[in-house]
Amino acid sequence: MARQTEIGKAFEYACLNAIFLSLKSQQEVVVEKSKALQGAEDFYRTLDEKTRTKLDKGANAAIKTLMRLEPQLSYHSGNEPLFLVIQEDKRGQKGDVRDILTIRKQNEWEVGISCKHNHTAVKHSRLSAVLDFGNEWFGIPCSNQYFSSIQSLFQELKVMRQKGALWKEVENKSTRFYVPLLNAFIKEVKRLDSKNQGIIPKRLMEYLLGRNDFYKIITNDKKKVTRVQAFNIHNTLNRPSGNEKPQLKLPQIIMPDKIFDISYKPNSDNTIIVTCNNGWAVSLRIHSASTKVEASLKFDVKLIGIPPSLYSHDEPWE
Repeated sequence: MARQTEIGKAFEYACLNAIFLSLKSQQEVVVEKSKALQGAEDFYRTLDEKTRTKLDKGANAAIKTLMRLEPQLSYHSGNEPLFLVIQEDKRGQKGDVRDILTIRKQNEWEVGISCKHNHTAVKHSRLSAVLDFGNEWFGIPCSNQYFSSIQSLFQELKVMRQKGALWKEVENKSTRFYVPLLNAFIKEVKRLDSKNQGIIPKRLMEYLLGRNDFYKIITNDKKKVTRVQAFNIHNTLNRPSGNEKPQLKLPQIIMPDKIFDISYKPNSDNTIIVTCNNGWAVSLRIHSASTKVEASLKFDVKLIGIPPSLYSHDEPWE
């Protein structure tokens, strides 16, 4: 597991622990034991003290913001205990990007948190000769024409993989693999969009962001600041607790229903930009994600355009 991934897992533990330490004196807080929790804590414990301190400060800054937005964290109204859960990674494959859940079972209240350490990527998805991204992303299968157009590309990669080839040895990989695959991908997305008007943009964002509302916590070590974003798509965040109301009222986010453009990022042969209405835009960078050649390629996906209605707050550490 790469160091960035390990620190990311450790940051999940730091965020959960920050919630626990902030609230344990006021109410009963139960941290549910699991392999995911143990793994995150193990990564946290193996880090040096300086790195752990940075994670703790980033997490504490985020929790200050969450307390202002979610009064049910602090004001339980008798609905104890508060359960804290770190989710297994496989939940992300099922459309749930939340790393941490805060739960009150008595009144069926639940708020999720996605934790990011020094990066803002939202999804990592693969393309291959058999993976149907249309069905996986949108619930609408890709066409036979799409699969026919990419077969030769992945067949060549399959042969190279069998020979143990390394990506650094591959000449003109952008021209041979990235550009043809992205062209086929663009064409298929446009076809799906034209035949399913108003559906594809929203389902694209739901695929990338998950099917549950959540807060995204992004800590930045260099700037010493933590950003909290509220993805209040279904209007389930920011609920009052009895007579206690949030200090700030979060608007519901308006989802896109039109794709304005799908084209290459300027001066790039491996990245495309999907621009939608209501302020949404997505960057998709295709890459190998491996030293050895594999019979698939991976997307690094980032939200580069977000609607004005999305709440975002930067909380400094010091």
